[in-house]
Amino acid sequence: MNIYKFEIKGYFRTLWIWVLSLFALLFMYMAFYPIMSEDAMMMDKILEHYPEELLKAFGMGESISFATVLGYFTFTFVFVQLCLAVQSAYYGFNFLSVEERELTADFLYSKPVTRRSIFFQKYFAAATALLISDIAVWIGSFLAIEIFRGDNSYEINNLLILLASIPIFQVFFFSVGLIVTTLSKKISSVISYAMALSFGLYILNAIRSIVGGELLGMISPYYYFEPGYILMHGKLNLKLTMIAVTIILISNIIGYRLYLKRNIHSL
Repeated sequence: MNIYKFEIKGYFRTLWIWVLSLFALLFMYMAFYPIMSEDAMMMDKILEHYPEELLKAFGMGESISFATVLGYFTFTFVFVQLCLAVQSAYYGFNFLSVEERELTADFLYSKPVTRRSIFFQKYFAAATALLISDIAVWIGSFLAIEIFRGDNSYEINNLLILLASIPIFQVFFFSVGLIVTTLSKKISSVISYAMALSFGLYILNAIRSIVGGELLGMISPYYYFEPGYILMHGKLNLKLTMIAVTIILISNIIGYRLYLKRNIHSL
């Protein structure tokens, strides 16, 4: 029984919607950049009148200008991260709960295949779907920037580093969703959990940006991979990246062990 192929087919039913949505988001926001960049001084003057707290909540620091290509892309990428977070968390929460909601667990676990094999095939199927979304963001970002940047230049290396952070960001939300679903008896509304986790952690990081301090940020992956920091410094925050990787590893190990021992609810 090839569970991987079956799972991939299931993801592909909605994956194209995610991919098209990410493309549309990137092109829709970047399409306004030529207008914004026509008068750089005017744009910066407008931003000066925005509340500092609002700019910080959207990852716009004092040294980031809307008039530059990457400065404007910083604002755009915040919404891309939100979409990726919802998608990744949804896949994580749906990892185990789908069989229990659809009452197909008995059928799946009666097949001559071990739980270990089921876990890894389902995991790699989800990883494949997330990777396709990742590639879509890479392609969409470069296309949107090249089409709408005009004669404005940008640091391509900084952009590459930001885009390279996406897989870790995705797997973080997927892993949290995975461990929550293995700890829960039953998740009836996956999308509600996914949106609550994604937007909740985003709001938490926005509050941290306003009040300052790192304690709140340590809970939110949006802080680990802030677009403004990465595009401005041209590097990831190594300490925060290692924290994210550690959380991912712990979540996956615990989720895997709990999955093998879990009493699957079915008919």
